[in-house]
Amino acid sequence: MSPLDDSGAVARIGPNAITRVAEALVAARGSAADVFGAACLTHYLADPPETMVDERDVTALQQALRAQLDAETARRIGHDAGLRTGDYLLAHRIPKPAQRILKLLPPGPASALLLKAVGKHAWTFSGSGDFSYIVGRPVQVRIQDCPLCRGSQADVPVCDFYRGTFERLFTTLVHRKTQVSETQCQAMGAEACVFEMRW
Repeated sequence: MSPLDDSGAVARIGPNAITRVAEALVAARGSAADVFGAACLTHYLADPPETMVDERDVTALQQALRAQLDAETARRIGHDAGLRTGDYLLAHRIPKPAQRILKLLPPGPASALLLKAVGKHAWTFSGSGDFSYIVGRPVQVRIQDCPLCRGSQADVPVCDFYRGTFERLFTTLVHRKTQVSETQCQAMGAEACVFEMRW
């Protein structure tokens, strides 16, 4: 489990993995200082990142979230941060004409097109992890060496940030009744984190 990408450089992840967690913490608890402090990332609160960040910071923040909060609260905040990330992607990263096309397609083809596009940019959210997907019933997304739960152990799936992001994208662009669940998690000993989308 290496924080390096294929070129040997430190892998990086988009700033939403930092900024949206801060927003979700403030919305739920009024402050993000204790969690960011535990992760030694308080500088991001004073100066929120606008460019790619070291994926190790994302891992540290997720670990601090689970260490500082009870499991249910941590999962709720992670999920909310994912929803907020999905909102950002819809507003700023996925072209409006493409969104209109996806909404007109049946769910199967819409899933295929959406995940093909997501896969081209997977390095921006999965860092040095390996992203893959299968379009079927259900749709499955697999992230091996997942940075969200890297080095962690848990009794339940903990990658709620990704679950929230996929939920917002699929309910908006594929099928409004999509249910997203993390069916396997590396924190529980699985080989990869697996997310299933059903409608």
